[in-house]
Amino acid sequence: MPGIYSSPGETTCGGFTGSYGHEAQDARLFASWGVDYLKYDLCSFHRHIEGKPEAEQTAMMKAAYCLMRRQLDATGRPIVYALCSYGWGRVWEWGPEVGANLWRTTDDIQANYDSMMFNASAQLGLQRYAGPGHWNDADMLEIGNQGLDQLDPQRTHMTLWAILAAPLMAGNDLSAMSAHAREVLTNREVLAIDQDTRGIPGNRVMQEGPIQLWARPLSDGTLAVALVNTLNHSLRATLDFKALGLSGPVPARDLWQHRDLGNVDRQHVFEVPSLGVVLLKMGVASASLR
Repeated sequence: MPGIYSSPGETTCGGFTGSYGHEAQDARLFASWGVDYLKYDLCSFHRHIEGKPEAEQTAMMKAAYCLMRRQLDATGRPIVYALCSYGWGRVWEWGPEVGANLWRTTDDIQANYDSMMFNASAQLGLQRYAGPGHWNDADMLEIGNQGLDQLDPQRTHMTLWAILAAPLMAGNDLSAMSAHAREVLTNREVLAIDQDTRGIPGNRVMQEGPIQLWARPLSDGTLAVALVNTLNHSLRATLDFKALGLSGPVPARDLWQHRDLGNVDRQHVFEVPSLGVVLLKMGVASASLR
């Protein structure tokens, strides 16, 4: 998927020419190049809205983003439209209205565990705004970059983005990644969770001290469940079946270990690695929904 980057302002965040005043011209050029994806970053458009009342700022952002969507549509080429306003103006409330397919909900992610966890937690409460064709964007994956290059935190990163139904955009150097980074980014079972056709984002359903429990309903009637350990040493943990809406023993599969666990119940103890995760697919897939 060829992609390109621009801004509704005069310059991009990198100081290159933006699309301000040339939206139709740029849209036609992008389409002629075979572009399938446009990230449209607020950047220098800040100067047009700073100092104005919040409602006016939001109206101006919406108008600028809507203008480029109209010009993209006029080319006749289907182009995925990714907004980046860093959550300004509660973009999740009006992203679909301006034709966005995804929108950033936070400031830029950094290649460290704390930043990754902050961006994941910032999605809580936004689930109802996302679904097929319009997604909350927690920012790019930092897997494989210095600062987030250990296996267990990388798995946590990938797991949370999959549970959240977040767009997956590798932010590392693909030509020079480690075996661990490649294994995390290409795990087909985890990718299938993120790309589930039902498109319902998951949520953090329970936290007990440093242990978090996340869950996401899947299109085949099963449940993706993640036990996340936020401490820098391993912990033993059990599943809160009530928080998950489950009762009785349920068949489970460990998606990072690629193995079936048989039936698990509320007494089943999991060893959750330091800053790591256990990701399960729980339940029996409905034959009619597979």
